[in-house]
Amino acid sequence: MDAKQWTVQIYISEDETDERTLARAVLSATGTPWHESVGLARRNPADRPVPEIGDELAAGRALMDLADKLLGDAARDVAELGGPAEVR
Repeated sequence: MDAKQWTVQIYISEDETDERTLARAVLSATGTPWHESVGLARRNPADRPVPEIGDELAAGRALMDLADKLLGDAARDVAELGGPAEVR
């Protein structure tokens, strides 16, 4: 069995007021299309600034979007390749 490696890199940036956090998840895999997804988190101005929470929320949202894209790819591939089964 051949081993494959897919890599997801997450880039996180915060605005100067720490009220918005943006995460960008980038999937790369040899021989397959790559995807890029974005997640955003906003802090309520009444809440204490805890950057780690914004990082987690934004990264989680970006990864959820990435998962949706991969599932969509798989569904389209199945639909394209799904023809009558061969009987042997």
